[in-house]
Amino acid sequence: MRMVTDIEEVCEADLVVLGIPSDDKSSYMRGCAEAPPLIRKALFSDSSNLCAEDGLDLGSAAFLKDAGDLPLDGHFDPAAIEAGALAILARGGRCLALGGDHSVTLPLLRAQALRRGGPFAVLHLDAHPDLYDAFEGERYSHACPFARAFEEGLITRLVQVGIRGMNSHQLSQAGRWEVEVIDMDAWTQGKRPSFEGDFYLSLDLDALDPAFAPGVSHREPGGFSTREAISLISRTRGSVFGADLVEHNPCRDWEGITAMTAAKLLKEIVSRMARDCRGPSSPT
Repeated sequence: MRMVTDIEEVCEADLVVLGIPSDDKSSYMRGCAEAPPLIRKALFSDSSNLCAEDGLDLGSAAFLKDAGDLPLDGHFDPAAIEAGALAILARGGRCLALGGDHSVTLPLLRAQALRRGGPFAVLHLDAHPDLYDAFEGERYSHACPFARAFEEGLITRLVQVGIRGMNSHQLSQAGRWEVEVIDMDAWTQGKRPSFEGDFYLSLDLDALDPAFAPGVSHREPGGFSTREAISLISRTRGSVFGADLVEHNPCRDWEGITAMTAAKLLKEIVSRMARDCRGPSSPT
């Protein structure tokens, strides 16, 4: 993975990692802004290697580049986030963003919709629906991005998997927007997401059980194992054209476990996006 210092170094079909160190829309505690460099550090740790499970070596993948972190210093600047992603997309690149809290997903979706000329489908892995109309009076909270995305006409279909923190307000919101919710009970009974065409992947690390990813602000027991998350990334029918990996909070991590888990998932997302760029994905 090569660092790019000028966006003009991005070429058609490149996959570009972009750090988005923003967390001032977090509702419970801050810290997610510190995550991008620590995920990179874990990725390049001598304790592991740069290979995804299908054998793709990220270290020698010429199409994989790193644009570094946007200069946000923890602040939520939607115009800067959208512009940063759009600069990559405008050159024919694909963007894989490292948050930051989940508020950063909204400007990323705006950039994708602008580049694609319209709305698209989203696969959202999370413990929480993030569908609040407003949370604690804040309409751009990390608990609200998908409500705003629907209001702005950015997405046509939202499939949420791993949910186990639904409340009555968000259930009403899910019904309003016809969100397809596969909660953990449905997951354990064998229900799986599927897409006929391409989709955007938004992965909140608290989708995983805190036993596997303790370094998140909102720990919600009963979630995915790391293996289940990898399976979802690699085997969901459809084609991934963009992604974000958000909500790692190093302040709550232990021995870098969550950073290493995030790095592992990053490798598998890169592998999946590389495979989808080469041709149709395999069915589940």
